[in-house]
Amino acid sequence: MAGPGADGAAGTPVTAAILLIGDELLSGKVADENARFLIGELRELGVALRRVVIIPDDLATIAREVRALSDAHTHVITSGGVGPTHDDLTMAGVAAAFDMKLVRHPRLEALLRMYYGSTGKPAADWERNLVMADVPEGVELDAGDVLPWPVTRVRNVIVMPGVPIILQKKWSAIREGFRQAPWLNAAVYVNVDEGPLAVHLDRVVAEHPTVACGSYPRFDAAADYKVKVTLESKDAAALATARAALLGWLPAGWVLRVEG
Repeated sequence: MAGPGADGAAGTPVTAAILLIGDELLSGKVADENARFLIGELRELGVALRRVVIIPDDLATIAREVRALSDAHTHVITSGGVGPTHDDLTMAGVAAAFDMKLVRHPRLEALLRMYYGSTGKPAADWERNLVMADVPEGVELDAGDVLPWPVTRVRNVIVMPGVPIILQKKWSAIREGFRQAPWLNAAVYVNVDEGPLAVHLDRVVAEHPTVACGSYPRFDAAADYKVKVTLESKDAAALATARAALLGWLPAGWVLRVEG
């Protein structure tokens, strides 16, 4: 039987992984903004995010992680490592992941020449930037009709820049292509600790496999509850059944309020 968040007639979930590439993220020189943004976007679009991975600017590591994530997920979104400097190795890593050649894409080169040529600076000052037109052979360029710089897609891998404002702009042009059926949610707030609650949550998990169950305790004095229990599914009937079952199992006086 399909698990929580399944899509389609076959019940196969549409999944995603985010691959963040950059020594600066692992060293703490730069705080990540892109994963946080994409997590919210994928959630809103109904895509099941399964992994967020951060790796250094290392060609072999990029190739290995891209291939592994690509094999295991419907979509992979990379962020970072697509500029003209020595540590921008993402395109080469993606090419290596799929045993592809890295080639100069004529359309991307033309766009780069047009952009940098319009600055009035001599070519010697910007020719190095043309390496950003080097992409895996057979790459697809998405949203080229609405973006000045198209999104690069290699098989099921979407290669995105690391600069948050540029990533968000590119993502906005392609995001609707990811949309799936939304998750439906319910929340039960209780005034008991997780220990006595656990047996009832175990029963939800065992008897309602298409509904995901979460338990989130609060320990601060300002909270008016001890645990928030969440139930979610893409099946409205299954969610309603699990919600009713849980409320029926909980002893009188435990439930403070219910949402959804």
